[in-house]
Amino acid sequence: MPIATLQGDITRLAMDAIVNAANRTLLGGGGVDGAIHRAAGPGLLAECRLLGGCPTGEARITAGYDLPARHVIHTVGPVWQGGGAGEDDLLARCYRNSLALAHAHGLASIAFPAISTGIYGFPAARAALIAVETIEAHAGLLDVTLVAFDRASLTTLDAALDGSVR
Repeated sequence: MPIATLQGDITRLAMDAIVNAANRTLLGGGGVDGAIHRAAGPGLLAECRLLGGCPTGEARITAGYDLPARHVIHTVGPVWQGGGAGEDDLLARCYRNSLALAHAHGLASIAFPAISTGIYGFPAARAALIAVETIEAHAGLLDVTLVAFDRASLTTLDAALDGSVR
């Protein structure tokens, strides 16, 4: 299936799952992580406390609680350290492991934010290319949407999809 892009608020999407660019504790934070926790309500935090955190590159699934999405898949992206510390592989693992959880739970649709491109500092164009290549290789029949918070991020995602970023 083709990958869709859209600019908007991932917390408002009625998908089988939205992906949370979480920190290792899974207990909320800033950016998309904080927005998802706020929109989902206290049940999400209570369930995340039971998970005991999540290592970088891995993913965990919870219910969506007050979100229109049925599930939240939490993944922990790498902090950018200049590109020599395995960041590309860790970011690709975030997408692969999130997709694997979606497949394992029989989900049909999933939406991703731009993982690690906020406070974690991963270069946006490089992250977009990794996201697109990994999703194309592992999405199967999943309906995948890449969600951009702002216009610049949407332009970057669209460029990765149309091949103008390599």
